[in-house]
Amino acid sequence: MTLRTFDKLWQESIRRSDLEITIQEAKALLDKAEYGVLSTVDKDCQPYGVPLSFVYRNDDIYFHCALSGQKLENIANNTKVSFCVVGNTRVLPDKFATEYESAVVFGVASEIKGAEKHSALLWLLEKYCPDYIEEGKQYIAQQDKATKCFKIEICHITGKARR
Repeated sequence: MTLRTFDKLWQESIRRSDLEITIQEAKALLDKAEYGVLSTVDKDCQPYGVPLSFVYRNDDIYFHCALSGQKLENIANNTKVSFCVVGNTRVLPDKFATEYESAVVFGVASEIKGAEKHSALLWLLEKYCPDYIEEGKQYIAQQDKATKCFKIEICHITGKARR
């Protein structure tokens, strides 16, 4: 299941349809967001959300991590994940409201290796360290064995905004 086929499979609407944004707007928010929150569940169904840096490319989300940890254990147990980003926000105290924009992704996480891993690390470097590309390539080469990379294949995406 991919982003290009999900809309026929996910017909339910979001609760506040008056705030719904288009898929293209949600994808643009994924592209510009600095950080996101990955949500997984453990073997006992305990939810776990962790903020992380990421890059959105080719209708997938990529992130890197250490060789072990809670999110890796959870993904090994259940590859279904959720990922959320929040864009611009502004509290409107006199209206008891907030202007915001957000996107929520549902997908399947899998470890990537080889050329795809290398590309993902370069994309992260371009996003977060654009003035240090050459130094970053050396760092990637040094840390390759101490780093895992994952891809979230997007199955469903929603977005909302109050602007």
